[in-house]
This record gives sequence, C-alpha cells and structure tokens, in this order.
Amino acid sequence: MKTRSSLLALVAASLAALAVAPAPAYGQYGGELRFCLQGEPKTFNPLLVEDDPSEVVRYLTGGVLIRVNRSTQEVDPELAASWKIDKNGKRIAFQLRRGLAFSDGTPFTAEDVAATMRMVMDPKLHAPVGDAFRAGSGTAQIAVSGNDRVVIEFPAVVSGMERLFDQVAIMSAKSPAKEAAVLGPFYVAEYKAGSEVLLKKNAHYWKRDAQGRALPYLDSIRLSIQQNRTMEMVRFERGELHLINSVAPDNFDKLAAAAPSAVSDIGPGLESELLWFNQAPSAPLPEFKKAWFRSVAFRRAVLQAINRDDLCRVVYHGHASPAVGPVSPANRHWYNTSLKPLPFDRAAALKTLAQDGFEMKGGVLRDRQANAVEFSVVTNSGNVSREKAAAMIQQDLGSIGIKLNVVTLDFASLIERLTKTFAYEACLLGMANVDLDPNLQMNVWLSSASNHQWNPNQKTPATPWEAEIDRLMQAQASESNPAQRKRYFDQVQQIAWEQSPFLYLLNKNTLIAVSPYLHNVKAALIRPYAYWNVESLSISTQSATKRP
Repeated sequence: MKTRSSLLALVAASLAALAVAPAPAYGQYGGELRFCLQGEPKTFNPLLVEDDPSEVVRYLTGGVLIRVNRSTQEVDPELAASWKIDKNGKRIAFQLRRGLAFSDGTPFTAEDVAATMRMVMDPKLHAPVGDAFRAGSGTAQIAVSGNDRVVIEFPAVVSGMERLFDQVAIMSAKSPAKEAAVLGPFYVAEYKAGSEVLLKKNAHYWKRDAQGRALPYLDSIRLSIQQNRTMEMVRFERGELHLINSVAPDNFDKLAAAAPSAVSDIGPGLESELLWFNQAPSAPLPEFKKAWFRSVAFRRAVLQAINRDDLCRVVYHGHASPAVGPVSPANRHWYNTSLKPLPFDRAAALKTLAQDGFEMKGGVLRDRQANAVEFSVVTNSGNVSREKAAAMIQQDLGSIGIKLNVVTLDFASLIERLTKTFAYEACLLGMANVDLDPNLQMNVWLSSASNHQWNPNQKTPATPWEAEIDRLMQAQASESNPAQRKRYFDQVQQIAWEQSPFLYLLNKNTLIAVSPYLHNVKAALIRPYAYWNVESLSISTQSATKRP
C-alpha cells in the first residue's frame, strides 16, 4: 500500500507539471516503453488494418509520406520532403527524402511508394485505407521519375487529399521481409499470441532531434495484450506500465481519488460508443429477426428507450455526454448543428414500435407474428464500462418488453463474428475517428466498405438511403468548395440520424494516465492521444519534477 501511494503521488506531481506546459525536450537514450493493447492484433499488414490493436502497431512502425500532427492538427512532411497538389485537386506530386532505408536496410525509393499505392487502390485487395481515395470510378495513374519523385493522379478530385496519406504506411517493393520491413521508428521484433508484441528500435530510422541526434530515444516498446482494464490500472499503479492511452472511467476516478493529477481528462473527444444490429443477408439469423433489424422504426425505438444521460452519469461518471449522431460536437467544423438528440422516452418508443406492428402484452413486446422480441448483444470482455453499459441497456429495454441477452467475447472471437461468420445479432462497441476530416470515414459509410458494420461489403447498395450516402460521400470527397463539401456531409449525418444504422449512445472524454518517468508527452485529442510523438518520448529513472 505504501508503494502504491508513493507512486501515485509521484505520478500526480509529474502530470501537474505536464498540465501547465508541454514537457521540456529531454532526450535520454535507452529504456523500454510499456503499455497495453486492448486485444489481439488482427494483422501486421499495414494496408489491411481494421482493428484498434493493429492500428497501434501500424502507427508505431509505419512510415508515411505525410503525417497529421496530432497537436497542431496540421500536416507535416515525413518521407516526402515536399508535395504539390494541382489546381484540379486530382494530382499530387511527391518529392521524396533521399538516402532513407527500411528497417532491414533495403533502400527506400519512389518504386516503394508506387507499389504501395497500387495495392491501396487495388479493388481485389480492398484495403480499408483505399476507400478514402475513391472519390470516383476509374483507375489511379502512378508515375515514377527516378528514385525520389512519384506522381499520383486520381480519376476524380480527392478533397483534403494530403491528410489521407497519414494512414498509408509505405511498404517495400523489394525487401524479402515484405511487411516486416518498415520505415517507422520501431519494427515488430517478436509476437507472442495472447501475450505481447515486442517492438525494437529501427536503426535505420531517419529522424533527428533538435541537436541532430538520432531518434527514437527508446530502445523498445513492449505491448502487453490485456483486455482487462482493471488489471491494466493495477499494473500502471505498480509502475509496470508507463501509460494508459485511454483510461476507463471507473479507473480514472480511482486514480484521481488517490492523487487528483495522476490522470488527465483532456476534454470531449472524437470517440463514440454505439450499438448496431446485424443486417448482413448471409447472417445465420431467423428471418423474423432480420426483419426487426431492417426496420427503421425498431432501431429508433430502441434508441428512444435507452437512457443515455444515465449511461454518461452512472457508467462514465460524467466523463461523457449523450451523442447526437455520427460526428462528435468536439469536431466543431464538421458537426451538423441542426441535428437534435432523440430524447429518452419509453412511451414514445412504444408508439414508434406500434407503427411497425409491434405490441406489448403482459410485459412482453411481440411482433406482427406474435414472436417475442428477444436478441443478444455482443461486446468485448474485460471492458468494464461496456459491460456496465450493456447491463443498463438490458434494464432499459426490459421496460418496453424487450429481452436483451448480453454476451461478452474475447476480442479475436468478437472480430471473427463481426467480419467473417456474422454470427451475432447486435453489437456494442466504440468508434474512434483518427482525423477530423470525413474522408477517413469513407470505409464506414460506403456500402461497399468492409467497416460498413451493419451490412459490409455490399456489391450494390441494399437500400436507397445507403445509395444516397454513397453518392454524398463521393460528392464531398471530390468537392473543392469547402462550404458545399460541408453541406454534403451534413446531409450524410442527417440521413444517418434518420435511418439509425448505428445507435449513437454517447461521446467519451479523452482520459489518459502517464508515468512520471516518461518524458516529452504532449497529449492530443486525436489518436493516439499520449504517444503520437513516440520517436521523441524518453524514459528516465528520475521524474520530470525532480529533474533540473
């Protein structure tokens, strides 16, 4: 107990200093950064990333042409020394940095960029990141000039094009190591399924600090696969972890009670918690249940019956606010201010259900064929907040005669059901935006996209409203007029609000915890919050408050 209290006090003092001003540049070499992944990485191929654990690994290992600076929210040159977009908004020319190499020593050239972008745009590979570039039909033309210049011309205007390259990790066209050869500050050295991912310093990494010294400072990063958020907090308290990139609200308050500055609530973020119903035609579900889930009235009634204010107050302890639609109010420019939240109203929910032939008798809601309304919701095990939220939703829906069963699964099993077998009825999960620009949501809203969760990979849109969202998303992506682009995306939000394929429950605040021995942390509202500048992070045996 004494050890825990002294550590928390030290963390508190360190974060108090962090909250006042950015940490001073401090570059001690060596050390291993330790934090947790919330599940098993699904892939180490950076072009096929769809899940959060894989995204963490991609961010730490992938080299990109252009990086969105998480602090300034502007774009910074990375592997590209410079770039120019033509006035039509279709063509981008990159001038690459010279003399760079992949982690295995293979030289980096324009051919690597060309090969990567061909894979990104290949419809057979269907790389999720490629959806953002598909503003129109046709094939992108890629031309290489020498080792350091590459030009990409898309068939239609791609608005905000430069920001999209933040998600494209360049792969080697020639290295025998394939995706294991990387251009980021670290590379995957070892992977133990169910246990950890070990990253080691890339000796060929190109960046230097202000004094001209090689980056990164850290020797390695050990990513423990830990789904249990309480165990994650315990390990942080013991000093076994250096950061928690997203602190569960219960754990936040426990840490804050012992030392108020041990954690930091950065404020409203871009993450939302949501629920959706499985509408995939191939799902192994009874037809009458598929009919429920396709019903707009059913989906909106379920949302009306959930007390989202209570979820924010009880589960998130005030570190969240009820959601309105697809975009968090924290994203001020793109948020559709005309949308109003659907109020919590059980009586109104039953009236909405009656429009589609549902009726509650004897405390049980039944459809037109007298089938009792009962379904299961799956979520990831070990996430206490989601498990509590699911229990509260279960109680709320019970009040309108719906029997909800809650099923928790390990992350790998959950992803298997969501993306391959479709053996689930409803799902409760979170959604995180990695940038403010809507183009990076193309892989969610396009009906052909793999992350169009309620009914992914459609050959043609299943509904007229999905076809309209397809049209609007492609229109905004190729629109050069910012005001018109905003109007297009406002319409997307309006349709999503009306049709409710996702039931947006709440928007979470960004909560982090940082060890006093971890230096140069500059927390941001865009993922990854605490380690976006990982090449500059440094570990010492002396806390920031004790160091001169």
